[in-house]
Amino acid sequence: MRYLHTMVRIGDIENSLAFYCDGLGLVELRRVDNEAGRFTLIFLASAQDIEKYNGPKQTLAAGLPMVELTHNWDETEYEGGRNFGHLAFQVDNIYKMCEHLISKGITINRPPRDGRMAFVRSPDGISVELLQKGDALAPAEPWASMSNNGQW
Repeated sequence: MRYLHTMVRIGDIENSLAFYCDGLGLVELRRVDNEAGRFTLIFLASAQDIEKYNGPKQTLAAGLPMVELTHNWDETEYEGGRNFGHLAFQVDNIYKMCEHLISKGITINRPPRDGRMAFVRSPDGISVELLQKGDALAPAEPWASMSNNGQW
């Protein structure tokens, strides 16, 4: 398993970039505007981590730990900790990882129906995203027909 990023929901892109980039010194590496989903994703990393993983180029590199800022266009204020989104880890085989978690009594809140992504929650309610390394696996049972269970 490899740590990927931490997602934080933001209400205002410019104010957030002023804090994370101008204030903390993080570097914007990629921005994705999704009109259909009405959200923007902005991936940031520290200059020191960029140098460690990439050398002098500023790109997304394998293993580069990042902060993902998520701006939902229709939401500007978050209550009750909803601004913290999730931790994300890449796994070699998402189906085997989910089977392992179930064997440990852990609920799969969002099963990997697509062979690519699943969500679980920590005992304290922290959402954890699991992402398949490389291409998505072919849809398979019991995952393909499994419904969501609780919040993720």
